[in-house]
Amino acid sequence: MASTETKDPSAAARKDETTAPGSAAAAAGDIAGLEAGLDALESRAVDRQPWLRTAASKAFPPLVAIVIVLVVWQLAYHFELKPHYLLPSPVDVAHSLQQKWLEGTLLSFVWTSVSRGALGFVASVALGTVLGLVVARVKAVRAAIGPILSGLQSLPSVAWVPAAIIWFGLSDATIYAVVLLGAVPSIANGLVAGVDQISPLYLRAGRTIGATGLAGIRHVLLPAALPGYIAGLKQGWAFSWRSLMAAELIVNAPDLGTGLGQLLEQGREFQDMSWVLAAILLILIVGIGIELLIFAPIERRVLRSRGLLVKS
Repeated sequence: MASTETKDPSAAARKDETTAPGSAAAAAGDIAGLEAGLDALESRAVDRQPWLRTAASKAFPPLVAIVIVLVVWQLAYHFELKPHYLLPSPVDVAHSLQQKWLEGTLLSFVWTSVSRGALGFVASVALGTVLGLVVARVKAVRAAIGPILSGLQSLPSVAWVPAAIIWFGLSDATIYAVVLLGAVPSIANGLVAGVDQISPLYLRAGRTIGATGLAGIRHVLLPAALPGYIAGLKQGWAFSWRSLMAAELIVNAPDLGTGLGQLLEQGREFQDMSWVLAAILLILIVGIGIELLIFAPIERRVLRSRGLLVKS
């Protein structure tokens, strides 16, 4: 009986040696599966959907909001909360837009402002990117002008118009100066915020593989700061468009052409509220349209490529 109950130590050792690797692999697999399950519970990456379904899901809520606004507007017109010459109906505003369209001048007004805004924004991106990199990487420069950039970002763009008129007169240079002064601080601050959010590990890894100087900026710094940089570009476009409208409202001369801001000012001079509201509507449509058609897709693509576009 004693011989049958006694175990061979060498056989037990050999059994442990043969089962230990398999047990370790199984344990590692269990841990990996548990981590994957926890990650799946926390978030789920957004899958690409058919563009028709995406367009419908994106367009339906704004359309509902627009319908509600139009209904409230029509009710205010119907009950004469303001005299009709001060508060025209949506139909009156549509007729004003139709008249400008039939005259063949509507697209020229839009194109004048869009071309000015695009040129001013491109120049603002060039200047704001360089300024943002210098402020983000040079401590002395950040200490000197970092607070000034934040202050300039909060300064209303219209405050620059009188100074720009004195400097450049009633010219395109005045308009572009106001656009630059309004947009550059926002773009620079956005890039600085993006650089501040970069993990130091990325920068050390870049220096280790020799990515220093301009190569490090191009291949490490800017790609790593891209989400914050794009947010700064979006805000920069908003400030650029607002600055442009403020400049066009005040800087009005026959040689400058007529943009949407000048169109708005002409409506005020003629005391035509349908004209004024039509110009405001065009300004709103162009600003929102460019943000949705250009910046929003770029931002989604960047976030999706980095695994940052998730659903809870």
